Amino acid sequence: MNEPKRLTTASGAPVADNQNSQTAGQRGPVLMQDVHLLEKLAHFNRERIPERVVHAKGAGAYGYFEVTHPVNRWTKAKFLSEVGKRTPVFIRFSTVAGEKGSADAERDPRGNAIKFYTEEGNYDLVGNNTPVFFIRDPLKFPDFIHSQKRHPATGLRDPNMAWDFWSHSPEAMHQITILFSNRGTPRSYRHMHMYGSHTFMWYNDRGEAVWVKYHFKTDQGIQNFRREEAVRVAGEDPDHATRDLYQAIERGEYPSWTLYVQIMPLEDAQTYRFDPFDVTKVWSHKDYPLIPVGRLVLNRNPENYFAEVEQAAFSPANFVPGIGPSPDKMLQGRLFAYADAHRYRLGVNHALLPVNRPLSPVNHYQRDGFMRFDGNGGGQVNYEPNSFGGPVQVPDAAFPALAVSGTAASHRYPNDDHYTQAGDLYRLLPPDERADLIDNIVSSLRLAHRDIQLRMLEHFRRADEEYGARVAEGLGLVTVR
Repeated sequence: MNEPKRLTTASGAPVADNQNSQTAGQRGPVLMQDVHLLEKLAHFNRERIPERVVHAKGAGAYGYFEVTHPVNRWTKAKFLSEVGKRTPVFIRFSTVAGEKGSADAERDPRGNAIKFYTEEGNYDLVGNNTPVFFIRDPLKFPDFIHSQKRHPATGLRDPNMAWDFWSHSPEAMHQITILFSNRGTPRSYRHMHMYGSHTFMWYNDRGEAVWVKYHFKTDQGIQNFRREEAVRVAGEDPDHATRDLYQAIERGEYPSWTLYVQIMPLEDAQTYRFDPFDVTKVWSHKDYPLIPVGRLVLNRNPENYFAEVEQAAFSPANFVPGIGPSPDKMLQGRLFAYADAHRYRLGVNHALLPVNRPLSPVNHYQRDGFMRFDGNGGGQVNYEPNSFGGPVQVPDAAFPALAVSGTAASHRYPNDDHYTQAGDLYRLLPPDERADLIDNIVSSLRLAHRDIQLRMLEHFRRADEEYGARVAEGLGLVTVR
C-alpha cells in the first residue's frame, strides 16, 4: 500500500488534527486561532459557483475528431485540412431549462457544446440536438427562458407561462413539434443527433466563402423514451443520461457521431425560399444534400467533474481561420452572451483553466483580473502598438468581407411562413410517433388556461388540419375556425 500523503492547509502547512476543533478547554468555545477550521469552513461556504442560467445540468467527456472526407475546397481551417487528421475535443451535453438537480429525462432540448483544441486555437461549436430553435431574435431570449423557468410567485414550473409565450410566438411551431415528439426525451446522450443549428460561414485560402450547417449523426442509432417511460426514469434515476455516458466510456463502448455538412453558395441566400439565417427553419436536404466530413469519438471520462465539466466554458465566438459567423440574429446575440456568462460565472480569466486552455500558443495584452494563476505576462510589454517585439495582428485571419446595407433600426422579421416546415415534419412522422406527439402535447397543454389552448390550436391547425384537430380532440375542444 502506498504511503499516505500528508494533509496540509491551502498554504501547504501540515494539519495536526482534522477531527477535532481547537477549543478553550474540553468544553470551552472554539478558538479563532484554529486557522485550519476557519479555512475549511470559509472554503466550504464558497464551493458553489453560480450555475448556468440555461444548460445547468450536464455531462462531459473527451475524445477526438477525425477527418474522413476532404473539405479544404470550402474551408482553410487546418483541423479540417486533410483526411486522417485528428483533433482532440471535449464535449459537454446538457438539458436546457432545468436546474443542476433536475432529471436527465425531462422533456427538453439537449445541448451539445464541442470544443476542438486545434493548432490555430480553440474552435467551439455550440448547438442542440435539434436543427432549429424556438425563436430567431436574441432580444426575445431572456423572455423565452423566463417562460420556461419557475413562476416568480409560486417558484414552480408553470405550463401557462411556457404555452402562453409559445402561443404568442408562432415561429416556435417547428421546434415545438420536435420537442413534443419522442425526440424531446432521448434515451441517452449517446442515442441522439447533434446540430450546430445556426448557419455559419466557411471560407478557403482564396477568400471564397459559402454558408454551412453542421449535422452530427449518432452512430449508435436514435433511441427515445415515450412519455410514460421518461417520467418513470426521471423518478427512478434522475441522472440516468450522465451515468450512461460515463459508464459506456468506462466499458470501452466509445460513442461516436458522423459529421455531415450542408453547403449553400453565398448567392443562394438571396433567393432561397426560406431565410437561410432564420434558426427556426431548416434547409431541405434535397436542395443541399448532406456531405460527409468526419467522425467524432468520445473515449475518455473527466477525472474531476467540477474542474472539467462544471468549469468548461464554450462560446460560439471562438472561431478559427476558415470558419466565421453568419447574419443569423440569434447567433449574433450568442457571440456576446456565452462568453459574458463565463466572465460572470468563472471570471475574466476562465480561458486559463485547463479544460478551456488552448493547446496552441496564446499571445495577447490582457492582464490581471481575478484568479490570474499563470505568470500574468511577466515583464513583457502590455500595450500595442509597441517597439519591443510584442504580438502583432494577423491580417489574413480576417473573415471575408460581407456586404450589408439598410437603415439602423429595430427591424422585424417579415410575417413569413411559420407553419410549412412544422406541418411537413408532422406528416413525416410514422403513425405511432404522430400519436405520441399528440399525447405529449395534450398532457402538457391541458394544464394551461383555455384561452392559451385556443391560441395554440390555431397554430397547430395552420401547420396541418389533422394536427390541430387531434390536439383539439385530446383537449376536449373544437378547433377554432
